[in-house]
Amino acid sequence: MHKIVVTGGAGFIGSNLVEELLKLGNRVICLDNFSTGKRENIQSYLDNPHFILIEGDIRNMNDCRKAVDGADFVLHQAALGSVPRSIKDPVTTNEVNVTGFLNMLVASRDAKVKRFIYAASSSTYGDSLSLPKVEEVIGRPLSPYAITKYVNELYADVFAKTYGMECIGLRYFNVFGRRQDPNGAYAAVIPLFVKKLMNHESPVINGDGEYSRDFTYIDNVIQMNLLAMETTNPKAVNQVYNTAYGERTTLNQLVAYLKEYLGEFDPAIRKIETSYGSNRAGDIPHSLANIDKAKQLLEYNPRYNIRDGLKEAVQWYWKNL
Repeated sequence: MHKIVVTGGAGFIGSNLVEELLKLGNRVICLDNFSTGKRENIQSYLDNPHFILIEGDIRNMNDCRKAVDGADFVLHQAALGSVPRSIKDPVTTNEVNVTGFLNMLVASRDAKVKRFIYAASSSTYGDSLSLPKVEEVIGRPLSPYAITKYVNELYADVFAKTYGMECIGLRYFNVFGRRQDPNGAYAAVIPLFVKKLMNHESPVINGDGEYSRDFTYIDNVIQMNLLAMETTNPKAVNQVYNTAYGERTTLNQLVAYLKEYLGEFDPAIRKIETSYGSNRAGDIPHSLANIDKAKQLLEYNPRYNIRDGLKEAVQWYWKNL
């Protein structure tokens, strides 16, 4: 029965965390301004006596303080994602991802929150060409979004050293799964491709399709957040961890998998041709995580590889789109 704050709790990752935390018997406070989160993601929890929704903004310090009052843990998921969005509007991305993050850190420090766990990003690896990605070796950021997520790590490290806070950063690698929004200008690649294929439209790959990613199913991310919250290993605290499966998949392979799994519901999808466009600004060619650190210090053991995760996700989209 911990009291846990989930910022961005109406979003894709946040709402999945809210659901799991409530199942485990915790009291959950969701702070969200619904700029990207959706009310339907948390609608079924509104009558739960252990769930509180605070409609507020992490850029407003009063909202942050209200949310963390009496909290044991903070799972900070609120952010403006998307590399292209940050390139188009770096100011708002910085306000949310840096100022909002700092507000939550300060509010959590003052409320004496036990541990602050936050969504970091694989974009922090920037132009580093080394594979697989190891937490201690990063490059120069390639987008405003990547800068903001690296600044989060720097602030968390300083607050740990200066104020004695317990902070854990989770560098998410291309998370996908149920509730990930396929609509909008900045939709992630998997729900976007699923929607296209279900509408019998050609998915458009940026580049030749040989760029690769370490696609990470949502349940692996939930597992990492719970482990980060529950660990009693002093060496595991005030660290940053890759949050991934540890395998890479090209975009061409991804489309082939999606056609295979969606084709079980609609055989015509298997025959849809793929289109190709130009490479996207700020994209790195390849991403693959080394997850040894998480395995050793947090006893992380991801259960869903890309194929298992896609099968689950496709079933959810087929029922809900």
